[in-house]
Amino acid sequence: MDAIYTAAATATHGRDGRTVSSDGKVDLALGIPVEMGGNGQGTNPEQLFAAGYAACFGSALGLVGRAAKVDVSDAAVTAEVGIGKQGEGFALAVTLRVELPEGVDEETGRKLVEQAHQVCPYSNATRGNIPVDLVVE
Repeated sequence: MDAIYTAAATATHGRDGRTVSSDGKVDLALGIPVEMGGNGQGTNPEQLFAAGYAACFGSALGLVGRAAKVDVSDAAVTAEVGIGKQGEGFALAVTLRVELPEGVDEETGRKLVEQAHQVCPYSNATRGNIPVDLVVE
């Protein structure tokens, strides 16, 4: 692959520190969620992954929608990223909830969501590594 764009961010002090992108557009305090024993102050890697995946999947859906001449520009994608114990370590699981705009029937929407799942870079990166459930609403 020849990269068109490369994003870079540096995190210090792990989940209880700070992350900053190389261009300074992202500069966030990190915090461990209360559910994992932290104080819940700051964002966490799962929220950042969910935000990125949702945005990327929405773009992929727009791409396949335009190719199929179906307007999905008002679709909303919610990525739910779960983290839990798996063996000696931790693992992730994702649910992508796609709310289709009015006028897109469920069968067409499901086909477009499945096509988007084939072209989205996040979906391609996670395929075979973590479970990703697609929910069309």
